[in-house]
Amino acid sequence: MMNYINLKTPPVREERLGTGIAFGGTACELRCAQREGCIHRAGRTFSQTQGCQFTLSLGIINTLRNAVVVMHGPVGCGSCSIGNVGTSQAYKRLRDPNAEGLIWLNTNLDEVDVIHGGEDKLREAIRYADREFRPEIVCVLASCVPSLIGDDIEAVISELQKETAATLIPVHCAGFKTKAMATAYDDVYHGILRHLVKKPEYSEDRQVVSDDLRDLQRKYRESRTVNLLNVGSMSWQDETELKRLLNALGLNVRWLPCYSTGEDFCHALESALNVSICGTHDDYFIEHLQTLYGIPFLIDTMPVGRKNTARWLLKIAEHFDLQKEAGRLIDFESRELDLALEQFRPHLRDRTVFLGGGEIRVIAMAEILQDLGMKVVGFKGHHYDQFAEPLFDSLQDVDNVIFNIATQHPFEQINLVRRLKPDLYIGHSGGGNISAKQGIPLLPLFGPSYNYMGYSGVFEVARRIRRVLSNAQFNRKIAQHCPLPYKDSWYEKDPFSYIKKEV
Repeated sequence: MMNYINLKTPPVREERLGTGIAFGGTACELRCAQREGCIHRAGRTFSQTQGCQFTLSLGIINTLRNAVVVMHGPVGCGSCSIGNVGTSQAYKRLRDPNAEGLIWLNTNLDEVDVIHGGEDKLREAIRYADREFRPEIVCVLASCVPSLIGDDIEAVISELQKETAATLIPVHCAGFKTKAMATAYDDVYHGILRHLVKKPEYSEDRQVVSDDLRDLQRKYRESRTVNLLNVGSMSWQDETELKRLLNALGLNVRWLPCYSTGEDFCHALESALNVSICGTHDDYFIEHLQTLYGIPFLIDTMPVGRKNTARWLLKIAEHFDLQKEAGRLIDFESRELDLALEQFRPHLRDRTVFLGGGEIRVIAMAEILQDLGMKVVGFKGHHYDQFAEPLFDSLQDVDNVIFNIATQHPFEQINLVRRLKPDLYIGHSGGGNISAKQGIPLLPLFGPSYNYMGYSGVFEVARRIRRVLSNAQFNRKIAQHCPLPYKDSWYEKDPFSYIKKEV
């Protein structure tokens, strides 16, 4: 059973999960390497960019409602949050019309602070955040600099918690401590588990029913409630679709952690099952909830694509003995989807696609593409561990498809895409610009305004791919006028020539 709660920080994923961050070969070879436990030993003799777990931690923390974020580090750390201001406010208000947008402070550490320490600046920022904004939560994110110089953030927070109304949550997410940047999710959940998750308190004098009846009502509600662990890459439409499907089975849905309040994490203990949407994000949190509070969990597949959604629903239904109801729902949804997809299949059949992004997401997305008659010619995932394994069950004939494991490292992707010559590139927003310069049409792997999950998500993806492929002139023009910085000699080399395999 997992229990790291008494540690100041959780272990990195290279240690805890044997996560691999460098691989080049086929999908079959990748899966064999993972099963044999040797994928995490690989590295690179040359790297080009790397993901930062500080910014990935912000992907969750910035969504919390009634919260202020204190970024403890140089002013550049967390500057990516500027792009989240509008979307954060919009989606928070979908949960609560009175919710405020994103509020953050930065302690602005400089050269003097590197020598003398930044704890005084942190105290000042926390006090200001509590006094000025009166939030429910103040999240303190420690970047590389305070971690290197030894600022005792835990001591500062312990000292100030006695004088602040807000709950203070430390998140130790220095980017240098791991190359598997998904460790950021563990860091965030570690802080939430230690400081926010606790049994809710009820005001007994406001109850208008007897204690016995109240307890029965609460137990019944809990017995039909599922905690769905959402991710920052999901849209409101995705959540609406998954909630629709589970409500059709008679189940209640509570969303965590994105766009939640501190009170929501207390009520997280009032549920019958914790369900992961993406194992990369959730395992640390829901395994601890089982260890500490006895709540069972489900980590299996991601509900992207017809087969994946059906499997995801059936796994949940099995826990509640609702297999027959789930089967009828799946049959109905699948028939309706087939009718809706007829108009797209002739235009998409046999078109080739390269997928790049989080390994869970790209493998799940491949199932939609195969359902549409398209052919996946290559994958690129940020890292790899056991949580990706179940998703291969929904795919056919991908054993010999190229699979690159690389967080960023665009030089490998540019080489692969040039060799494979796909008709379409599907990848992270902002990560496909380099392939746009190759003249290839793009589709984002996810988006805050689009539906990708469930049965309606399959239709939306098909509709958007059809539109993108109908006119790729824009990307062709980009390729003509925006040359790439790589020499011809690089394109002639093995794209995985800088990956080293250690025994």
